[in-house]
Amino acid sequence: MHAVVFAYHDVGVNCLNALLEAGVTIDLVLTHQDDPKENVWFGSVAKLCEEKRIPYLTPSATELQTLTPKIQAISPDYIFSFYYRHMISGEILSCAKIAALNMHGSLLPKYRGRAPVNWAILHGEIQTGASLHVMETKPDAGDIVGQIAVSIGPDETATDVFGKVSKAAVEVMKQVLPALIQGKVPRKPNELAKGSYFGGRKPADGRIDWGKTAQQVHDLVRAVAPPYPGAFTQWQGQDQIVAKTTLKGPFPSQLNLGAPGIQVVDNRVFGICGNQQAVEILHWFPAKQNN
Repeated sequence: MHAVVFAYHDVGVNCLNALLEAGVTIDLVLTHQDDPKENVWFGSVAKLCEEKRIPYLTPSATELQTLTPKIQAISPDYIFSFYYRHMISGEILSCAKIAALNMHGSLLPKYRGRAPVNWAILHGEIQTGASLHVMETKPDAGDIVGQIAVSIGPDETATDVFGKVSKAAVEVMKQVLPALIQGKVPRKPNELAKGSYFGGRKPADGRIDWGKTAQQVHDLVRAVAPPYPGAFTQWQGQDQIVAKTTLKGPFPSQLNLGAPGIQVVDNRVFGICGNQQAVEILHWFPAKQNN
C-alpha cells in the first residue's frame, strides 16, 4: 500500500510511525517549517522523515496548490492528514485511489475545526477523543472511519489531554489499518447536526474575566496552560500568566467573595469569581517571561 502523508505535531509523528510499522510505503510527506514565533514543544515530522529517509517537502499554503501534478503522478492508494495545518484542496484529495483520510482530535461530530482539545476543556467536557474520517472539502465533515474516546480529568491541562489524544490516534490507526490495507474503508455517518464547528484561538482569548464562574475560570486556565500561550490577568499594573489553579479548598475566611478579582491572603493568591466562589492560583508569572 502506498500513501502520501500530510503531517505535523506529535500526532503526525506517531501516526507516521504507525503507518511504517504496518508496512505502508510512504512516497512523500508534506509538513511545515516550524514557526520561530511559536513555542514548539512537540515532535518533528521533518526530523522523523530524515531519520527514515522519507522524501518530504515543507510548502507554504500557496505552494501546496502547485504540487497537485506531483501527487497525481505518485497516484497513492491513500492520502492521510495528521494535524496538518493548511487546507488541502479537492484536487489533491482526489489523487487518492482509495480514500483521503484525516485524523481529528475530538469525538466527531463534536468540536470540528481548530484547537479541538483546547475547546473541549474550555467547555468543561469530561471526555474527548481521536477520530479518523474521510476528508471532504468541508473540514471534518466526512464519514467516520475509526474513533476512540479518552477521559478529561477535572484538573488536566490541554497538554495532558493532548498526550492522551495522541496515543488514542495511534490506537485508531492500528484498529483500522488491517482493513485499509485490504482496500476496505469502514464508514459510519458523521452526523454534523450533533456537533459544532469551532475556529482557531488567539493568545488574547486567554484574558480572564473574573465575572465568570470559578469553574469557567479554572477551565480556561487548563485549556490554555503553558506551553500554550496561557490565561492571563492584570495584577499591580502588569499582565500575569496564570498557569495553574485549583478549586479545592479550604479557602481563608478572610476572602471577600463579593469583590471579583485578585486577592492575596496569607501569602496565597486567589481569584474571586462572579459566582462568589474562588480559585486559588498555584502558579503565575509575569507575561514577559517564558515560564
